[in-house]
Amino acid sequence: MEAFCRACITIGRLALITVLSATSLVSTGLAQHAVPKNAASGADCQFGSSTRGTRFVTDECPLPTTVAVEDTGNPYEQNQLGIASALVLGPGRSITDARKWFEKSARQGYAPAQVNLGVLCAYGWGTAQNFGAALYWLKAGADQGSARGKTNLGILYLKGWGVKQDYEEALQYFRSAAKGGDAGAMVNLGFMSDSGLGIPVDHAEAAEWYRKAAERGDPLGQNNLADLYLRGEGVPQNDAFALTWFQKAANNGNTGARIKLGYMYATGRAARKDAESAYAWILSASLAGDRRGLGYLPALEAQLTAGQLARAKERAKELQGTPPISAAEMAFVR
Repeated sequence: MEAFCRACITIGRLALITVLSATSLVSTGLAQHAVPKNAASGADCQFGSSTRGTRFVTDECPLPTTVAVEDTGNPYEQNQLGIASALVLGPGRSITDARKWFEKSARQGYAPAQVNLGVLCAYGWGTAQNFGAALYWLKAGADQGSARGKTNLGILYLKGWGVKQDYEEALQYFRSAAKGGDAGAMVNLGFMSDSGLGIPVDHAEAAEWYRKAAERGDPLGQNNLADLYLRGEGVPQNDAFALTWFQKAANNGNTGARIKLGYMYATGRAARKDAESAYAWILSASLAGDRRGLGYLPALEAQLTAGQLARAKERAKELQGTPPISAAEMAFVR
């Protein structure tokens, strides 16, 4: 168990950096979105996705249930059809069809479609991977004020994808996107302060950015803020606050938070030792594809009765009703 404690503490904080999933549009970095013509002023139609499939975050942005036979030429409708083609399986709906709809809308100057098309170009979804095209379309959307476009550009510069790695440029885009309320940009600003990327290490500054994202419901912001409280970096060490934020992140599907929550229950840092709860949370992360805590399940299992083990496994399965958001995922919109 001592080795388990040391290993869990080494699971650190993360930025919204993304990788490609072969099975779905996945959650936490480059973002795509659409604004419906019938939404309230300023409404932002968003969807997130995971290894369990993509889902809408709000009910204000219905997708078309059928693909139009004829193109009306309306950029909003084209963008919505692009989203439907990417997310809803059926005849005439594929990621290639999505790219075609986004391109039609983007060429009419519709910012959400420009950001969406930039994402597809960056990852080679429905088209050949082309960072130059991604940069062009993301910048087109960002120049029209899209906070998501700015966040995505910041990620390109942060990682050096298709551009020379430039932390200062990344910071500028993230700061501008954060002013526009984008939680992903806030998490990345926190991560850059946390890690000293382009700026001096400042855990207190990181905590402020993570808190802003966390309070907007961002699971990675919640996880990172909890980790600061757990370690006492940038904020006074406080297990109770760490537990609260890890629980929020874990309930929102962050698998790293589920493992850390299991650690807190296993070691008694969650007010009391509870091997059953620890087993359930860590197993739920493993079932979601995050296997970093898998090696510690046997030691926990040895502490459980047959009944407790059965309940823990059932609880872990129930937790899969929340789409998991692991470190290896990205959000099209967060």
